[in-house]
Amino acid sequence: MKNNKEISTKKCKIKNLLAKHHVLLVLLITSFIFFTACSKPTSSIDKPNNDSDNIKDEEDIKINDDSEKDDNDDNKKDDVIDQPEDDDNKVVETFLDENNIVTNQDSIEVVVNKERNLSDDYVPEDLVKITDVPTCLENPEINQLRKSAADALTTMFETAMDEIKIQLYARSGYRSYNTQVSLYNGYVSNHGKEAADKFSAKPGQSEHQTGLAMDITSDSVNLQLTEDFGDTEEGKWVSENAYRFGFIVRYQKGKEDITGYMYEPWHVRYVGEDLAKKVYESGLTLEEYIFEE
Repeated sequence: MKNNKEISTKKCKIKNLLAKHHVLLVLLITSFIFFTACSKPTSSIDKPNNDSDNIKDEEDIKINDDSEKDDNDDNKKDDVIDQPEDDDNKVVETFLDENNIVTNQDSIEVVVNKERNLSDDYVPEDLVKITDVPTCLENPEINQLRKSAADALTTMFETAMDEIKIQLYARSGYRSYNTQVSLYNGYVSNHGKEAADKFSAKPGQSEHQTGLAMDITSDSVNLQLTEDFGDTEEGKWVSENAYRFGFIVRYQKGKEDITGYMYEPWHVRYVGEDLAKKVYESGLTLEEYIFEE
């Protein structure tokens, strides 16, 4: 009986020990599961990287950011390029200072009129004597033009003769500021200021001072400067063909309020072939085409 009791007691102890171990095992397993569930996995940011990896990652991000920025910039540039030009906001260079003196005096496209003056000491540097076309007057000063205008005038006169056998004459080209002073004052004395202002420019406002303008005439009007020239064969040819050689009829009929001068079919102005063609085809005056078109 004693032995059976001892055996029973040992079994009970073993059972209690196993029960305790079982509880501990359950607690261990439960704790592990809970810890595993609550812990976040290690991320690429948290994981240790060597220096070369970090640099590479930063460079990749920078490149991606820059490329995205470049794409955006390109889109913005495209937007600007694709926008239609707003004529109302178009800025036109006037080449005029605070004293109404033109700042592009040497340009063949310079606009000189009653509101746009040349300086009193302006003299073109490339004036040449006209030698290959017939002239009317002996005054050496007015038988000059700037080189490009003189060459174009010669070609125009030769072409007129070749095409329809008409002879044109050069009557008055370059005039200095001082010459224009004497001329204008003489017209005022003889005709009055109001009348003189319709056909003669004040000193500094004459295109002749640019060395780019020439008054031309023909035998059909007795080598005079008259509106009748516009109705002659010579005058009509000049009106329709001068642009081919870089000239325009500067003071057109019906444009007196714009140019400030009476119709002068004899007064041609050299502006170069490209601009002359555009002005001629537009039907506008030089002022209108340059500043309003």
